Amino acid sequence: MAAKAMSFEESMDKLSKIVAQLEKGETSLEESLKLFEEGTILVGQCYKKLEKAEQKIRTVSEKESLGGEE
Repeated sequence: MAAKAMSFEESMDKLSKIVAQLEKGETSLEESLKLFEEGTILVGQCYKKLEKAEQKIRTVSEKESLGGEE
């Protein structure tokens, strides 16, 4: 797995490539397991980034709602 932190888009692109590689069925069992593990980690990272973005949207929306009522 890459050591540098990837953006959401980079993670999704990498995940898409992993899925395509696994769907071909041309990798060994050992390599497939490594790819699956990497994919699982990427899914977790993407999920965390989406949760963070959703929370930010909620915060901004709440601030706007409070500001609009004044």
